[in-house]
Amino acid sequence: MRDLKEIVRDIPDFPKEGIVFKDITPLLKDPEAFAKIIDVIADKYAENGVDVVIGAEARGFILGAAIAYRLKAGFVPARKPGKLPHTVTKAEYELEYGIDSLEVHEDAITRHQRVLIVDDVLATGGTAKAKAELVGQLGGTVVGIAFLIELAFLGGRSKLGDFNVFSLITYE
Repeated sequence: MRDLKEIVRDIPDFPKEGIVFKDITPLLKDPEAFAKIIDVIADKYAENGVDVVIGAEARGFILGAAIAYRLKAGFVPARKPGKLPHTVTKAEYELEYGIDSLEVHEDAITRHQRVLIVDDVLATGGTAKAKAELVGQLGGTVVGIAFLIELAFLGGRSKLGDFNVFSLITYE
């Protein structure tokens, strides 16, 4: 099997000029690559007693749900404001030009549940930190934060403190 990094597609100047977007859709459509991603991340946390995996829309849903299935854990979707029909808990995070937030149902995670946070890319760390805050607000325990890709040159890992952070592919 080819190296996963070779399968990621670079899209220059997206979403704006000067940015090189790391497109993971070639990884997702390749059955062998997709299976490897899910297996490696799930195996990394298989002995951690994960009760629930949380992932943010949209690519975090794809990876998180598959990893939750593999770990025999539940899956919790973290969504943009106004997308969930029940009472929610919210955490804000900073964007380059403002503030955004993520929400989960207030009963999505219960006290003392062991939670794995999964996302596609670790860039500045804001969304991962917000998900960790959501887990904490609901009384859960973060057992790890796993990413498919880490853009290390953006320093996002530094926002995640002492959490157990794992990235499958790293760009220095």
